[in-house]
Amino acid sequence: MIELRFFNRSDYQQLISWIESPAFLMQWSGPGFRFPLDEKQLDEYLKEANGHDSNALIYTVADKETGNAIGHISLGRIDRENRSARVGKVLLGDKSVRGRGIGQQMIIEILKIAFDELALHRVSLGVFEFNSSAISCYEKAGFKKEGLLRDARNMGNEYWSLWEMSILENEWRERKMMQDK
Repeated sequence: MIELRFFNRSDYQQLISWIESPAFLMQWSGPGFRFPLDEKQLDEYLKEANGHDSNALIYTVADKETGNAIGHISLGRIDRENRSARVGKVLLGDKSVRGRGIGQQMIIEILKIAFDELALHRVSLGVFEFNSSAISCYEKAGFKKEGLLRDARNMGNEYWSLWEMSILENEWRERKMMQDK
């Protein structure tokens, strides 16, 4: 089991240690950061986040039993007027816990915040086309593919295409009802 706790300065070094290459940084954050990731960039990332009316909520994912940080996730672009937001920066950094369904738990927990606490209507995300395990995880959580942004990011000598995916509040509620039965 996991819990989400607000990301703060004490989590910086753990996150930095998980980002091992420019390609991995792009896969995790899109064009939002430069390699190598450093404290100055993370200070800027947190600057306007995690307040009552912030447009971003940034979390460390912790193992409930040990309290150890095992990942990272954010809910950004929170638009209260249009009741939408975007899941981003999804990372299961602790390789020893991969393959145990924790990614799925992370997505469910962030959707609980989005739909149950913030009363949003739509949550979206982007995922690179080659990341089949993440796509599968998102689909299991109820996300639907909306479209492929072809050659959306340039990484070295190649281009990466990006799936846009979303889930709506009624789809979230239906999924929860099915699980409760």
